[in-house]
Amino acid sequence: MKANMKSCLQPMPKMLVSCRGLNGENNALAVGYCGNCSYDPPMVMVGIVPTRYSYQMIKESGCFVVNLVDKSYQETLNYLGSHSKRDGDKLAAMNVQMQEAEKINAPILSDCPVNIECKVVDSIVTGSHEMFIGKIEYVHADEKLLDKEGNIDFSQIDFV
Repeated sequence: MKANMKSCLQPMPKMLVSCRGLNGENNALAVGYCGNCSYDPPMVMVGIVPTRYSYQMIKESGCFVVNLVDKSYQETLNYLGSHSKRDGDKLAAMNVQMQEAEKINAPILSDCPVNIECKVVDSIVTGSHEMFIGKIEYVHADEKLLDKEGNIDFSQIDFV
């Protein structure tokens, strides 16, 4: 049986990308395309459809945060992934807890176990998405997830 091409690489954890517009407005969206793209320097890429509300915010601000989501955050993930900020303040509706990033001008989602601050260094349009390549500037992680060298033990996260 032929499989759906859109779903062939879906066994990865769900993620939320948070960002801030030049006007100071915060937002977060669920992304289906996200992954490592370099370890030296450390970089990740996120794919955003240009019609998404957050697209212009990231394009103009040049930064974003990748927030890894565990099962305790599933309801919020589902809501943020199915509602647009165009229709109302979805962050307030879900009482999303945020704090300031350390190195970039964007919020981190405090209730997520890992938050990866990124500065956009390049992008490429790949069809339906623009892939923003972000150089990792800072990584926040729950202390209980870290070993003595600061490595994240991903087996301790109950991913969605």
